[in-house]
Amino acid sequence: MKANTDIQIPNVPWHRLTTAYGRGTDIPRFIKEKQYASLAGLIEHQGTLWQVTPWTILALMEKLRTVEPVQVSIEEIDLFLAVASALADQDIQEVGSINSMKELLDDKYLWPEQEDGDEEEWEEEEPRGYEPDPFYGYYYFSGVLLKQGEAEFIRIMNGNEDLAPRIRELLALLKHITAE
Repeated sequence: MKANTDIQIPNVPWHRLTTAYGRGTDIPRFIKEKQYASLAGLIEHQGTLWQVTPWTILALMEKLRTVEPVQVSIEEIDLFLAVASALADQDIQEVGSINSMKELLDDKYLWPEQEDGDEEEWEEEEPRGYEPDPFYGYYYFSGVLLKQGEAEFIRIMNGNEDLAPRIRELLALLKHITAE
């Protein structure tokens, strides 16, 4: 299964997707401003991936394809490393009932437009979008996107000697990810 989707990055409802610390409203700005350390803490926290993770990886991989290797920062590679580390021990060969990334944006998985009830929602046994199938989908599609990006990581590694050790570590982790 391919993780690519016909959803355009500007059309991702970031304000209705959650991070480790709340809503993903600021993610497009963090991407634009290259605030990779801030992004890393929102999309991966203590080995857990969040609703925003595959969409953030998709946006960053699209951006990575447009830059020269010397323009890539160590913080950006560290973000990919954090996500790959969270995935390394997961068996993510199948995604359950979720067949595409676009399905993860189904209204039944998105948080309400208004943030008024967020605290109560987090206290639910399974907050919206964190039922087993969509939750597993965040891991699966993040893994697929990273694996699809291996050629880009190699291109960056070959053109940026300073990042080569970290990218080799990333590529080694990606070998352990079983997403197809």
